[in-house]
Amino acid sequence: MNERAAAPGELALVEALVNTLDVERGADFLDTEEGRAAFGIGERDVAAAKELREALRAACLAHAGHPPHRATRPLTELLAGAPLLVTVDDAGAATLRAADPSGLRGRVAAALAAASADGTWLRLKACEAPDCLWAYFDRSPAGRSRWCSMQVCGARAKMRAYRARKGD
Repeated sequence: MNERAAAPGELALVEALVNTLDVERGADFLDTEEGRAAFGIGERDVAAAKELREALRAACLAHAGHPPHRATRPLTELLAGAPLLVTVDDAGAATLRAADPSGLRGRVAAALAAASADGTWLRLKACEAPDCLWAYFDRSPAGRSRWCSMQVCGARAKMRAYRARKGD
């Protein structure tokens, strides 16, 4: 949907997961074999992955100052049992990693921990256009981007506002 570069580091996993649903078209990448393989999940894990995705989308909307698009279980609850492992390198630096690198929930929890630590998590936002809701990483200096693409969603919003002012 957008021309923006992917989110940095492990946050790219979260962005990619949120963007598995094309809201405008109704196409869900997690419903495909290729989509499930991309996230290392089986058919039996799809419902949980979708629930996690929508809770992540709600958090991304909150980062942009928008209300959730629908009710979701809190991320804290969804990630509570995510198996994480603290690793310490030779220099003494500690990081959180997924204890089971094949588990989506653990990888997402580790990505959120890393992104929170480096300050990038709050810059992952969701487009305010209700027919889009695409996740994007806000690289603007002030951190106030509103749309995934100024050329598409931003232009549509500005045109709607213009028409509303003109009474069309």
